[in-house]
Amino acid sequence: MYIEVSGAGLAEVDGLYIPSTAPPAQSESGTLSGPGTWNGKPAWDRADGKAARSPAISYSNSYKSWRISRLDGHLAYELTCEDALPPTDRPWNIYKMGTVPAPTVTLHHCDPRLPCPEPNIVFILGGPGAGKGTMCELADIQLGWTHLSTGDLLRAELKAGGPTTVLIKQYIDAGTLVPDEIVVGLLKDAIEKTIRRTGNLNFLIDGFPRSFSNMEAWQTVFGDDGELPKMIYFECPLEVLIQRILGRAQHSGRSDDNVESMKQRFETFTVETLPIVEHFRSKGKCVDIDTSQDRQTVFALLRAQLADQTDGKRLSRPFSEEAEILLGLRPYPRKS
Repeated sequence: MYIEVSGAGLAEVDGLYIPSTAPPAQSESGTLSGPGTWNGKPAWDRADGKAARSPAISYSNSYKSWRISRLDGHLAYELTCEDALPPTDRPWNIYKMGTVPAPTVTLHHCDPRLPCPEPNIVFILGGPGAGKGTMCELADIQLGWTHLSTGDLLRAELKAGGPTTVLIKQYIDAGTLVPDEIVVGLLKDAIEKTIRRTGNLNFLIDGFPRSFSNMEAWQTVFGDDGELPKMIYFECPLEVLIQRILGRAQHSGRSDDNVESMKQRFETFTVETLPIVEHFRSKGKCVDIDTSQDRQTVFALLRAQLADQTDGKRLSRPFSEEAEILLGLRPYPRKS
């Protein structure tokens, strides 16, 4: 793993840190450390090699804390804890030779100086109410596949005030669709950020591509020289979809969870999305799953399709409480 330190009051601390190559040495607690470790935990050197102390980021057994050094070797920032890796979710403390503010620490699972590793992507399509969101969420919880939804990404971008927020808001306020290139750009950013921050390469993209224009934008952003991603199509009769939408309407709060909206959405899906499903079928890249069956059966079928690229420990783990709720094996907790 690699570490990026940013926003420190002491600017010389900021930068990229790489796994330490310091030779074995005895630490202050008397522990003999090996290459890449210090006191039995990972350790890092500055990528530019300027720091006098090696490792420049390491764990102290004596003080039970993670430490970041200045260029001259004096310690600048610390965080008392026994975490296996330098924490990224809480503020660091200013040590004797540091200055405010404390830095932000980011962990990367691959070298940020190199191109991002190729993701393994599966598109999930199906009519409204076919169970895409539920099954993708289950695959995220149980199998470790990252679930991405274009709608969620657009809402998150608006909330976060990202670089395209103003442009997205202009389209939404005007009642027009956000351009495909912007949507696919958000997908690409989310995929690369997830890979670098978590090391996870497996992604389910929920409800995409809905049209050939979506696919053209995908090829523009990701390139069209690679292999076409696999698609899993959730097939479900209209009558079942309507029953599900009406049942969901009782607690969803969605304005489009009614019969008329449902029929309109299904017509749009039939005209715009089914042709892209047929295109993937013609290329031998589409697998159909009948989602009119019970949730446990559907998830078992999805799991089987993802098994060859899922960690074995994930495949054998029992259902979590959250997964059991989504599968209908236990009731939703009552709101207090």
